[in-house]
Amino acid sequence: MKIFRSSIGPYDLAVAMSGVKMGDQLLQLGCGNGKLFAVLASKVGLTGHALGIDDKLAACERAKAAAEKAGVFVEVAHDSYAALNSNDSMFDLTVIHHIIGNMEPEQRVACLQEAYRVLKPGGRCLIIEPALRSGLGALFRPSAIDPAYLTSGAEQGLKAEGFRAVRRLAERDGTAFIEGVRSPD
Repeated sequence: MKIFRSSIGPYDLAVAMSGVKMGDQLLQLGCGNGKLFAVLASKVGLTGHALGIDDKLAACERAKAAAEKAGVFVEVAHDSYAALNSNDSMFDLTVIHHIIGNMEPEQRVACLQEAYRVLKPGGRCLIIEPALRSGLGALFRPSAIDPAYLTSGAEQGLKAEGFRAVRRLAERDGTAFIEGVRSPD
């Protein structure tokens, strides 16, 4: 069994859930340590474009360093999630990584509205966030996550902002992957 497990990277499930491919225009909101962003950016290749945005300067620096270490070309910007400095209908895929549950409700709405605005018609939004746990697992849930958001979920937020075909793709190791598609205009 160890042979099979050693070949699986820590971000393989996230990459598979994202469906990112060569030539995609990728936007990631929330860069964190930058490693997921670097892995996703490596999949768009030279014909695509990867933009990472974080509202924390340190996270932007980590994303740049991770991309440089991985040898991928990226653009990283320190910006607000609620007022993106990007054109309408620009991206094929937006990944919102571990930030939305930590936002105030008004910021969350603005972030999802911006994600919708910058996606191309038919573009996908993937929210990666901690999954709601019960029992002993609830003790280990990050306390910064809005409990009201955990009960209503990303699915309702995506639907409220106009996304179609909203569904929970997977839940594994305390992480949930939720997808919504911008309606074709």
